[in-house]
Formats: sequence, C-alpha cells, structure tokens
Amino acid sequence: MTPLVAMAVLTAAFTHAAWNALAHAIKDQLLSFTLISGGGVLIGAAAACFVPFPAADAWPYLLVSAALHVAYMLLLMRSFTLGDFGQMYPIARGTAPLVVTVLAAVFVGERPDGWATAGVAVASAGLVGLALWGIRGTGKRPHWPAILAALATGLAIAGYTTVDGVGVRASGSSLGYVAWLMILEGLAIPLYALHRRRSALPAQLRPHAVRGLLGAALSVTAYGLVLWAQTRAALAPVAALRESSIIVGAAIGAVFFKERFGTPRIAAAGLMVVGIGLMLHTS
Repeated sequence: MTPLVAMAVLTAAFTHAAWNALAHAIKDQLLSFTLISGGGVLIGAAAACFVPFPAADAWPYLLVSAALHVAYMLLLMRSFTLGDFGQMYPIARGTAPLVVTVLAAVFVGERPDGWATAGVAVASAGLVGLALWGIRGTGKRPHWPAILAALATGLAIAGYTTVDGVGVRASGSSLGYVAWLMILEGLAIPLYALHRRRSALPAQLRPHAVRGLLGAALSVTAYGLVLWAQTRAALAPVAALRESSIIVGAAIGAVFFKERFGTPRIAAAGLMVVGIGLMLHTS
C-alpha cells in the first residue's frame, strides 16, 4: 500500500465517521437516511454524465452490492435508533475487517499471513469486549437488540466491501462504478419514505436538508476513496485501515453526543485498533 493510497483510506475513515455522526444526529432516522441516500442519487447521476460507463463484467457486482448497501442502511438505521453512537459505530465497523479478511481469502485468494491472523484474534477480543462489557463504564446494561443490529451491520459492510473490491476492478473506472452504485442503492429508502410519509415528507425533510445533504456528500466521498484504493491494494488491508474511523467515531460520540465512553469502552476500542493495525502489517 503506497502512502497515497494510505492517505486516501485515512481520509475516507474521517469522512465516514463524520457522515455517520450527521446521520445519527437527525433523530428521525428514516428522514436522515432518505436525505443521505437521495443526495447520493443526485451526486451519482451528475457524476455519471462525465465519467466512463462501467464495463459489462462489473454489473452483476453492482447489482449485488446495491442490495447489500440497502440492507446495510436499514441495519445502520436500526442500530442508531436502538443504541449509543459511541458503541454502535465501533461494533459495526470493527466487525467488517475481520469478516473481509476471511472473505478475501476464500473468494479473492488474498491469504492472510501470521500478522493478519494475530490481528484478527486481537481485534475480535476487542469487539467481544466492546459488545459484552464495554458499556459498564456508563452504568448501563448491554442492550442486545442494539448489539445484534450493529453486528449485522458489520456483516453487511463486509459483504459489500468484498463484492465491490472485485467489481470495481472489473469496471474499468472506479469513478463510473461509484456513480452507478450511488444511483442503484440510493433509490430504495427515499421511495420507502415516500410510501410511508406521503405528502408530509417534503415538509419533514426541509429542516434537516442541509445536514442530510452534507452527509450524502461525505458518504459518496468516503466510499469513492475506498473503491479507488481497492483498485491499488489488497482488500483486507484497505478494510482494516479504513476502520481507524473507530477512534474518530468514539471521539465524536463523547464530544458531540455527550456519551460517556468510559474506561472499558476505551480499552475495548483500543484493542480493536491494535488488531486492525496488525492486519495492516500485511501490506
């Protein structure tokens, strides 16, 4: 992984944590993700006019990825509704590189070495700690529906990361791939919101429009950088470095949402980052 690729992935990590925080800050999660998904469609449609059309071999991956992204959005909405940002975000993001390492080995032939295996073990310990006892410092009990939703979100992330890692390489253009992915994945939630809220939807969206559309721009930027990086480096190290956003997300939860992170959460999140760093050693 070259310094340029590493910098792109780190930038994606910061922008990803930022758009997730913007999404969480809008209390009505259906409105939040309607704006972010709809904004992604607009950005993707505008970009599609100026970038190469993805090659035919990439379209099966685009369609599968779009379905996985919709599932991811729905699960993330559920996670943010049920739990604290400072716990849900690390669990969801920390699950992904562990699963991507396995999927990349099985389906893409990118075999982890001893460092990566050690990283999986350490990050898994941190993930279990964050899920099981990471909220003791807050005086709360584990909320299992929220934890399960966050874990399922992580599985969806791992699924689309692996699919897109193969698809973007077959597309001939990372910009064309991300533009059409935004179009395909972004329609489902706004259409569902229109069905549920009907004529009341525009008035409900208006107060949150600036924040939601900013989240959309950050979301497209973050994933566009990751897709470009996946054409330049192996999938597992890119997924691992991207999840340095766990620390950013933890800081955002403490500073902006006034969530008491507590020593147990800090220790568990730290273990996850150390494990992810060991996985990155393979690059």
